[in-house]
Amino acid sequence: MCVCLSCVTSILSCQLFSIFAFATCGGYSGQMKVRVDCADKTQSNITISFAYPFRLAIFQSCNITGTVFLEGDFSTSAQFFVSVSVFAFLYSLLATVVYFFYQNKYRENNRGPLLDFLVTVIFSFLWLVSSCSWAKALSGVKEAVGNKQILFLMSACRDSGNECSISDMPLWSRLNTSVVFGFLNFILWGGNIWFAYKETGLHKDVSSQWTGIQETGVTPTLLCHRVI
Repeated sequence: MCVCLSCVTSILSCQLFSIFAFATCGGYSGQMKVRVDCADKTQSNITISFAYPFRLAIFQSCNITGTVFLEGDFSTSAQFFVSVSVFAFLYSLLATVVYFFYQNKYRENNRGPLLDFLVTVIFSFLWLVSSCSWAKALSGVKEAVGNKQILFLMSACRDSGNECSISDMPLWSRLNTSVVFGFLNFILWGGNIWFAYKETGLHKDVSSQWTGIQETGVTPTLLCHRVI
């Protein structure tokens, strides 16, 4: 059984990076704390929690009538990004099994390599779109829970006599890392397009035609050769 080692190595890398993208975004939960010194000399410490898929919640303080809405629903972009991560991992896992145990079936009639090539192109595109979408959504999440935005939305902080301050801010490093992994996955899957194309009959046909040209003694203007 002959296994394409470069294909296996690259697909294992895809699995690992897909897991990182999924874990850093899908498993995130954060919180910030607002301290409100009310006019009636009472103090209220408010914990504002938010998590994946980032449908921002409601909170209130100082027993003042009314609620405050954290503006924005960023669940679509977040779930799209995580879905691409999950399906990319599942496909790369399936591809690993096929490479090792169904190599003959995979190369039969060139359907396996051609399908692998097309799916790799599709996932490269999906990684690019989902990463850009999630990066924009993350910017919106940061703005929605920013210092000025929170204090402006809270009616208690707008009332005279009340003083508000942010005592604790969420950590964004994990979500920033998820965006980085998203674009790294795009680069990785984009690079895998070549390895997938190299296994297709399209590349083999071009290589065969080139061999025929060399045998005729014609000197070509562009040197192309197949990487084994």
